[in-house]
Amino acid sequence: MKQRCPWPGDDPLYQAYHDDEWGVPSHDDGHLFEMLNLEGAQAGLSWITILRKRENYRRAFAGWNASKIARFGQKDFKRLMADAGIVRNRLKIRATIENAKAFLKVREEFGSFDCYIWQFVGGRPLQNRRRGMRNVPALTSESDAMSRDLKKRGFRFVGSTICYAYMQAVGMVNDHVDGCFRAGKR
Repeated sequence: MKQRCPWPGDDPLYQAYHDDEWGVPSHDDGHLFEMLNLEGAQAGLSWITILRKRENYRRAFAGWNASKIARFGQKDFKRLMADAGIVRNRLKIRATIENAKAFLKVREEFGSFDCYIWQFVGGRPLQNRRRGMRNVPALTSESDAMSRDLKKRGFRFVGSTICYAYMQAVGMVNDHVDGCFRAGKR
């Protein structure tokens, strides 16, 4: 039996996310955009709530196609507010649309969102050695810098704590704890 970080518990969906995605370096712009918005949607909620709604989010937000989302208008906003498959928070929905616009600008400036976002860790995953979950921080100087810069560029729901969770989710940092079969692996 695999020894894991304690947070996925016995939930098969959570375990699969832990085993196959969390802490795995991602350089795919689409995935990076999706996860940034899902982390923002999670604010004030549990991650498992968002994870269970992930497929609904993909459907509701055009497969996370930023070009399409950036063109969403009032009709789309009303549709999203009526969609029980996602978190129907007007600020979070508006943030996702604004984030799509900011994402496209960053991609134009840097050539890819990947080139931009990975600069906050020097282009390489930070391999942490955490003894237990109590040793995993909620934010770091890197997530502070990322948050400040994202906000400056027009992104929303990107506070430092959200940015650190994002960094973990897309493998910019590896915070699997000692004893977990994923600790120290990319």
